[in-house]
Amino acid sequence: MINKILIANRGEIACRVAATARRMGIATVAVYSDADARAKHVQACDESVHLGPAPAKESYLRGELIIAAALATGAQAIHPGYGFLSENADFAQACADAGLVFIGPPASAIRAMGSKSAAKALMEKAAVPLVPGYHGERQEGAFLRGEADRIGYPVLLKASAGGGGKGMRVVERSEDFEAALASCKREAISSFGDDRVLVEKYLTRPRHVEIQVFADTHGNCVYLFERDCSVQRRHQKVLEEAPAPGMTPQRRAAMGEAAVAAARAVGYVGAGTVEFIANQDGSFYFMEMNTRLQVEHPVTEMITGQDLVEWQLRVAAGQALPLRQDELRIAGHAIEARIYAENPEKGFLPSIGTLARLRTAGAVEFRLHEADAPPSAAPAAVRIDSGVREGDAISPFYDPMIAKLIVWGADRDAALRNMARALAQYQVVGLATNIGFLQRLVSGAAFSQADLDTGLIERHHDALFPPPAPPSVETLAFAAAAVLGQERSGADASDPWSSTAGWRLNGALTRTLEFSGEAGKTRLQLAYAGDGSGWTLHADGATHALRLESSGDDALGLSLDGRSLRADVVREGELLHVFDGRAQRTLHYADPMAHAGHSEAEGGRLTAPMPGKIVAVLAQKGSSVAKGAPLLIMEAMKMEHTIAAPADGIVQDLLYAVGDQVAEGAQLLEFKTA
Repeated sequence: MINKILIANRGEIACRVAATARRMGIATVAVYSDADARAKHVQACDESVHLGPAPAKESYLRGELIIAAALATGAQAIHPGYGFLSENADFAQACADAGLVFIGPPASAIRAMGSKSAAKALMEKAAVPLVPGYHGERQEGAFLRGEADRIGYPVLLKASAGGGGKGMRVVERSEDFEAALASCKREAISSFGDDRVLVEKYLTRPRHVEIQVFADTHGNCVYLFERDCSVQRRHQKVLEEAPAPGMTPQRRAAMGEAAVAAARAVGYVGAGTVEFIANQDGSFYFMEMNTRLQVEHPVTEMITGQDLVEWQLRVAAGQALPLRQDELRIAGHAIEARIYAENPEKGFLPSIGTLARLRTAGAVEFRLHEADAPPSAAPAAVRIDSGVREGDAISPFYDPMIAKLIVWGADRDAALRNMARALAQYQVVGLATNIGFLQRLVSGAAFSQADLDTGLIERHHDALFPPPAPPSVETLAFAAAAVLGQERSGADASDPWSSTAGWRLNGALTRTLEFSGEAGKTRLQLAYAGDGSGWTLHADGATHALRLESSGDDALGLSLDGRSLRADVVREGELLHVFDGRAQRTLHYADPMAHAGHSEAEGGRLTAPMPGKIVAVLAQKGSSVAKGAPLLIMEAMKMEHTIAAPADGIVQDLLYAVGDQVAEGAQLLEFKTA
């Protein structure tokens, strides 16, 4: 058996591989860049090696440095994870040449499946169903247009060496073909250094169904059933589930056997995924093969009770597959949601910053199955695979994934309920996330009723991206209670003049609080009941009875009109994040004391109050400005924040330009007071 491995990756997949290796008694070596010196995956391994600067091309993509690190630390094998060098045939060969085991398929298999055209030619020989199309070497524009006319429109142009949705164009009419082909080739050469394309019939409302395959060096090859990955945005997967809804035993067997035939055709070894495009009528066609472990492999583990990383390590050590095809079983249903630091309302733009708060409930971080337990006894209801912790930063250098949230249920309905509950309990503060979008997606009619296809998000765009709604009275009550509670906690109990209890000699204390959010501003009036029973809250023409029942850390308990409510309220400067067990709402509190006590002499350093993006620069370098003059505008948490001059002075330097992303606390400009 292999005794020591180097994990040539980072983040959650490196942590995931390390967890299995630890359980198996295998020592691990992490590699890291400057940006990841204190990353979770580094601490998850037994030792670590520094590779270089933060950009991947200077660190995680430097195969020669990784091989040198493996040899220097005495590692016998390299696990590439996914992404980076995992499907790089030259790297796999270089590992073998250096006497290291590459925990993946042989370089020849990676090369065979690396070209879509060549792979489809191999699949055709292996009798694997193919989408009608042209996958040959001729690339003249007139010839390709003739093939498209023969196939019939709409057709799909795809970069032969492509992936990830790049170099793809849908052509609806013959007269649009030439322009689409030119555009496709430009993107293909830019992204992959190869402008060859293939032409296929474009299927309307297709499903993306993939088969997990595994092969060893003893001639054994099995399929571990299927995953439905139809819910995608820009050809990137958002939700994955196993088994695929509506899959019949006959179709499962046909697709599984076709996937095994595909693997055998290239002499495959290890874990791989054969991806199919499936029609609503049940027909299916080979799309491509991913010659690595997939991001969504946990849903397969949850329904089979098998640790696929353990299978990889055993196969790499020369052992036979742990189970035969007839010994594999499906138990229950699993769904995976990818939680990203991104803003879905703004085209899924990545969000960078610090995870000021990262909390979950009812979840475990990759609990392995007992070796002798039946699959139905093993899964936790909720599993989290993550490579970050509270306090870590999401940087601009790598994929902005926060975690993979995986749930299991006895059936699909149970899994859906578990996913809805787990998403509602996920708390992130410090940057934008896609959690709210995922909640709408999972609860929407299309996904919940398994009306699936790769265009689901586009078809249901209006429902998934509704206009901003004003905060509920419950959310406002919690925000108000948090503000009042913090004022009270900051008072000196020994000083009656600093008391915030609200007692007045000739009348009740009244307060006006102003909050703003995505839907605009809301003003609340609160009147303190002199008998100590709480507050009367006036909002939107209605009156409510409000009383704080309990508070501890960020947890608040309220009585609102006689109803007992609970929520976590996290204050981040002037932002209040309310987590009520159903969703997160963020409100900006217009604190009248926010700038009290600031000296006019303060200057020199104006910093970002939170992670965000510069949307306007209103001052010029060297310009004289008056106190209060707007200097630049940041966009953060879906709102604009104006950075103003703290005093009369001079703008000595502008450190960021429009469009730049800035981290919390970043110095934005240099300012000298007059």
